[in-house]
Amino acid sequence: MAEVLRLVTAALAETAAGDRGRGGPAPAGGPDAVTAGTAAAVAPVLPDVGVGAEPALRTLARSVAAGSVNPAHPYCAAHLHAPPLAVAAAADLVASVLNASLDSWDQAPSTSALEAMVTGELARLAYPAAPAPDALVTTGGTESNLVATLLARERARGGRPDAPATLRVVCGDNAHHSVPRAAWQLGLPPAVVVPSRDGVLHPSDVAAALAGLDAPVLLVATAGTTDRGALDPLPALAGLARSRGAMFHVDAAYGGGLLLSRRRRALLTGLDRADTVGLDLHKLGWQPLAAGLLAVRDTGWLAPLDLTADYLNADDDVAAGLPSLLGRSIRTSRRADVVKIAVTLRALGRTGLGDMVDRCCDLARAFAAEVRARPTVQLRESPALSTVLFRPASAGAGDRVADDLVTEVRRRLLDRGAAVLGRATLPGPHGDESWLKVTLLNPYTTTGELAALLDLVETTHADLRDDRADQEETT
Repeated sequence: MAEVLRLVTAALAETAAGDRGRGGPAPAGGPDAVTAGTAAAVAPVLPDVGVGAEPALRTLARSVAAGSVNPAHPYCAAHLHAPPLAVAAAADLVASVLNASLDSWDQAPSTSALEAMVTGELARLAYPAAPAPDALVTTGGTESNLVATLLARERARGGRPDAPATLRVVCGDNAHHSVPRAAWQLGLPPAVVVPSRDGVLHPSDVAAALAGLDAPVLLVATAGTTDRGALDPLPALAGLARSRGAMFHVDAAYGGGLLLSRRRRALLTGLDRADTVGLDLHKLGWQPLAAGLLAVRDTGWLAPLDLTADYLNADDDVAAGLPSLLGRSIRTSRRADVVKIAVTLRALGRTGLGDMVDRCCDLARAFAAEVRARPTVQLRESPALSTVLFRPASAGAGDRVADDLVTEVRRRLLDRGAAVLGRATLPGPHGDESWLKVTLLNPYTTTGELAALLDLVETTHADLRDDRADQEETT
């Protein structure tokens, strides 16, 4: 094991040095170059005679690392893709080596006890005043939204599995794509999608949508939208759900990290009025993938997941005191992702993690201020979390050619490996507009590095504009 760790550490160290040499967070050349480089390093994948553990590990680690994006790089800011904490990555190795599977107690004695402790603590973080909150470990927001919809469907059936599935899911067009998809996966009618305004749901629009529904309803709000980091008005939506007898789920996969911040927790006022809440710690929690949670206000909500399989949780074993784990997930085989979460919580505490959340949000405000100060770029709006939308100022309203240039800036930077920026398409006064997106999840990024990133965007945009002008002259 020590030799294996040495090989992996050396490969990653070489990649870190190469990352500095390549000048950006991503490999250059696009998909074709990366595919060719990977094939050259590892082909054939399944040789007749193996090359041996050491050469295989060394070659593959170097190749995969060299062709990967570095989420810790200050210019890697496209997605909700956080750089993992070293202590969490090390703890994840513990989980991999021990290989506990949390579908029966005899496969995971200590990790099942640890998971119960951690999920209980995090459930109380989301529901501080609830008498019996609980939480499940999931793979992230998509699974959390699916399970929340499943639990709501079964609650609407009143515990009768043979009753028709009449639940209607109501969400905004700002909701994560997994919300309407969950309705489809579970055989429910298509979700009712309410248009948002300024990136958030307005209670009056939701009330109008609910007025025409006579079936049980699951209202889904978002605390931290993917495109804009926007926060739906949770208190008003919670009150509306209660007044209409609707169930209420909050997808807080992104914004749930604010629970750790004493400075910003108030932005999630109303979250504890939801029946279910999705949280992700591989975003503003800096965990290696995957580390999601679904918290419920009352553990009774989880009853529909109860299941018996004689080889995993036979009734007589449960009666004898062996904990039943099968009802703690929609999955069967399940790795001990809780280990890395537990180590991180113990190592940094709420204060340490909350400070990291605040740093990311403060960086977003500083970056937005830098954008405002430059005449060559424009800011879409003040950031609510750690996401900032901006674009070159020459991409004027209604100018399709200039607007397309925004997306070309992103692709050129990506092809060169110089920067990994996101994109968002949002409504404007003259139609849809393209915006560059920066999602800041590295609390150790500096304002100077962000200013340099803006310089890079400005230079790239100017180069592309000149290239287009030259092409027009030649034609």
